[in-house]
Amino acid sequence: MATTPDDASAAAAVKGAIHDLAYAFEGTFTGEDVEQAVRTAWSELAAVSRVQTYLPVLATRLARERLTAAAQAEGRIVKTVPELLFVCVHNAGRSQMAAALAAHLAPGGVHVRSAGSRPTGELNPVVVEALAERGISLAEAFPKPLSDDVVRAADVIITMGCGDACPIYPGKRYLDWDVADPADQPLAVVRDIRDDLQQRVSGLLRELNL
Repeated sequence: MATTPDDASAAAAVKGAIHDLAYAFEGTFTGEDVEQAVRTAWSELAAVSRVQTYLPVLATRLARERLTAAAQAEGRIVKTVPELLFVCVHNAGRSQMAAALAAHLAPGGVHVRSAGSRPTGELNPVVVEALAERGISLAEAFPKPLSDDVVRAADVIITMGCGDACPIYPGKRYLDWDVADPADQPLAVVRDIRDDLQQRVSGLLRELNL
């Protein structure tokens, strides 16, 4: 599994990403920490991505998210809102829908992340369509591997069908939702799954007084 892109332009983009993130996290993480985060993100996404063109951008975003999560978990960055983590197997359907719904229903009141125990290369297009019907865009979303940092940073971890893949930390709240898998399902079925998730997400947000 390559940790460095072979293409010269992609390699330059990754080098630029390391520079930018090192500046953004100066005083929080060392340059070596940042470089490791970017190269790890690249390696993991390169293994599953079907469109290599966007790898530098996606690896940068994933590395930034993980560095932020690590800083939150270690108390280097103060959390101002509750952190929710939604996890399913492929991070292509259920966890993406749940995260998008939570962000839509409580904008600014909660920070959401999603990840997969075995992420796939792209989002389920029917899931994208079902959320678009509610005016919710997944244009910026992409499947991401589950990492220890995002689990440690979360206040509530919601799993859906990923078994024991999520590490357990004391003091965290864990929920396991029995939600149908939208993979290979028609739009009518995915709409029902979307509505089921909206009810569950709404209930959780109410519990959090959001």
